[in-house]
Amino acid sequence: MTNLRWKVILVLVLTALAIYGIYPPQKKIRLGLDLKGGIHLVAEVKIDEAMAGYTDRTIENLKGDLQSKNVTFTNIIRQGNTSLIISGVQAEQEENLKKIIDNYHDWDLSITGGQAIATLRPSVVKSKSDQAVEQAVRIIRERVNQYGVTEPLVQREGLTGGRVIIQLPGVEDTERVKGLIEGTARLELKLVTAGPAADQQTLLAASGGQLPPGQEVLPHREVRQDGSTSTEYFLVQKQAIISGEELQSAQRGSDQYGRPAVNFSLTSSAGDKFGRFTEASVGKRLAIVLDGKIQSAPSINSRITTSGIIEGSFTIEEANDLAVMLQSGALPAGLRFLEQRVVGPSLGQDSIHKGLTACLVSAVLIVAFMLFYYKLSGVNAVVALALNMLFLLAFMSYFEATLTLPGIAGIVLSIGIAVDANVLIFERIKEDLRMGKTVRSALDNGFKKAFYPIFDAHVTAIISSLFLFWFGSGPIRGFAVTLITGIVSSLFTAIWVSKLIFELVLSKKRKVQTISI
Repeated sequence: MTNLRWKVILVLVLTALAIYGIYPPQKKIRLGLDLKGGIHLVAEVKIDEAMAGYTDRTIENLKGDLQSKNVTFTNIIRQGNTSLIISGVQAEQEENLKKIIDNYHDWDLSITGGQAIATLRPSVVKSKSDQAVEQAVRIIRERVNQYGVTEPLVQREGLTGGRVIIQLPGVEDTERVKGLIEGTARLELKLVTAGPAADQQTLLAASGGQLPPGQEVLPHREVRQDGSTSTEYFLVQKQAIISGEELQSAQRGSDQYGRPAVNFSLTSSAGDKFGRFTEASVGKRLAIVLDGKIQSAPSINSRITTSGIIEGSFTIEEANDLAVMLQSGALPAGLRFLEQRVVGPSLGQDSIHKGLTACLVSAVLIVAFMLFYYKLSGVNAVVALALNMLFLLAFMSYFEATLTLPGIAGIVLSIGIAVDANVLIFERIKEDLRMGKTVRSALDNGFKKAFYPIFDAHVTAIISSLFLFWFGSGPIRGFAVTLITGIVSSLFTAIWVSKLIFELVLSKKRKVQTISI
């Protein structure tokens, strides 16, 4: 009796925890895109653009290496996305060029008539392409998470290619989401050398109309207090003092007039570098450049280390989104949106209604069958089935799994699996009763004989569901999650809880001659 009492206490405690875990269900059970409504996007990473950027960075590094090694050349240009041409190399310096290129590891070199062509190896192209997609997925996921979406889905579509699936439940503003996801938000702090001027010709007049080496002209759109705008131009150093990769954090704030702005802080190493620069540049102007456009160009009045502010004519939403993009980092390449779909809340409610109806109908039919075929023992199976559904939802709540429409299908299937386990046990009990065994002996043997077939069937179903979860996309994973949790809870309720109910009934009678089954 002591052992039986502890079993009852364990089941009651688990039931109480399960009820606590799912109440209230509208807050504890997370709904997927197909049930809650939201945005479904399919984007493609511009891998060619990422490869071209990698080649351009290699060209800049190679120019510096060739100059430091005194290897003369006329020019280095990119050919396509994965090749570069080095022209004007002297014949006696070709060996030095080969040694320098060998240090880059990723490139194959061929030289013909003073012109050298370096090409990225195919294995490197594949590796860099995969890295670009994986980095894009990570950055998109970070941006979406900071956007505040509950249970977003961001994952690569398939094992190859550059497609990314993005699902955002409960979101309807497609354009803002797309802007947040695909925005580059490349931040640079650059020294102003001249300006402002009303046009580029006036700005370059001091240098004979020519752009000085190592400098560039960038525009600044000024918004006046009356709402009117004007564009002016600054001449700045091309080389950035600080870039977005050196940011430690970014968040929305406000400027001295209370208007939305973005506060940012730098890493300690970047702060030391920035402190030395600003200390030596007091009185000069510093351009805060975002995506090639100057947001502001304040004067440097004193030494600045690890903090700064980006001012501009931002709305609160624009400042929030800019902070998110800066915090997550710049995308390795641009995105191309191939598909966008908005699932309305009404469609989601209709899906919930149909899914719940399917679950209810299946449960009613199963309960009716169990009560008709197994009589009072069918109540045992019904109680076990109800606890199975309760534990399944509690599992999903505790592990913050998302319930989708395919997930509801997984619940319906798990109901069938749970009932099948009870049927197998009851049929074993009936066989032993027909053989003339006592009720207690028939119950013990029935559960013992059915245990291993049930266990094997459940484990194989869990293994197949795990493969669906690992290799499937969003809907398939939703189906697998509910099926796995339903099977696990079925093992407990069909074997442990069902036997416990029989034991409780038998414990109240000294001698049991028959059982309604």
